[in-house]
Amino acid sequence: MKKIGLTTTVPVEVLIASGYTPIDLNNLFITSKDYSTYIDIAERDGFPKSMCAWIKGIYGACIDNNINEIIGVMEGDCSNTKALIEVLELRGIKVYPFSFPHSHKKEDVKKELDKFMDIFNVNLQEVEKIRTRLNKIRNLAKEIDKLTYIDSKSSGFENHLYQVSLSDLNGNVDTFESELKDVIFNIKKRQPLNKKLRLGYLGVPPMTDDIYEFVQNFNASFVYNEVQREFAFPRADKAANIYEQYYDYTYPYDTEFRIIELKNEISERKLDGIIHYTQAFCYRAVEDIVLKQKLDIPILNIEGDKLNTLDARTKLRIEAFLDMLLDLKEEN
Repeated sequence: MKKIGLTTTVPVEVLIASGYTPIDLNNLFITSKDYSTYIDIAERDGFPKSMCAWIKGIYGACIDNNINEIIGVMEGDCSNTKALIEVLELRGIKVYPFSFPHSHKKEDVKKELDKFMDIFNVNLQEVEKIRTRLNKIRNLAKEIDKLTYIDSKSSGFENHLYQVSLSDLNGNVDTFESELKDVIFNIKKRQPLNKKLRLGYLGVPPMTDDIYEFVQNFNASFVYNEVQREFAFPRADKAANIYEQYYDYTYPYDTEFRIIELKNEISERKLDGIIHYTQAFCYRAVEDIVLKQKLDIPILNIEGDKLNTLDARTKLRIEAFLDMLLDLKEEN
């Protein structure tokens, strides 16, 4: 199967139905042992130091791994993606467009999906067959999620890792399904973590994934990973078709739509507080203003840049925030 790069989660059902292997360039970048090399490649090719490290990492991963075709999300994702796509096209990479319409109207979502299917010459029946197959794997991710927030046996990092991997199914549907089954079998045999503080993680998946281990040192654990969970499409089995599935996907649409689901999960998971991660030089950092206004829960905003580990200042801020949450919990 031919490889095709993704700049964010897109309808992989269409790509798999057309014979492609989707490769999430974000995952390729951040899981690399030498991830900074990808940033260096981008800066050597002229990307400014004041641009988001994720964009530069995606570019470097694409170039260094000889990805010749990508899906460029023109609407509903990072505002820098359009510029990234133009540079990739200059490098001879074939770019296929896709958009999550800002209007968030069902008819507009359907129109974009139909255009996407036409580009890859597949029909709805072929796509629905793949969607049915992938939903079985998404249900396994939902089981890991329940093992996190109900049984307290799965760690926040495992919750993050296996849900975010649903964006491209690690490049192999069957292998990934088998891996998830093994992971679930082993997690179920564990004793519960039983941490006192139940945390939610909001925002794009972190470059600093040591945050999950760090909070456990302070009697806390993440039992909700917002965007990672959306990448795993937890409500896909309730959608009648692919149109409904991608209409119900909160990540690319307005904050108000996103907040409805956030409020549901804050209540369902009995969260004590939220850490909202934003990336330096990213427009999504402004969303923190809205979230703090609309969500009735303590929120700490932290910012990442090029480092893949937490810096000393951020660790101190997180520790102080967790101390405050413990005090609030003891008062109640």
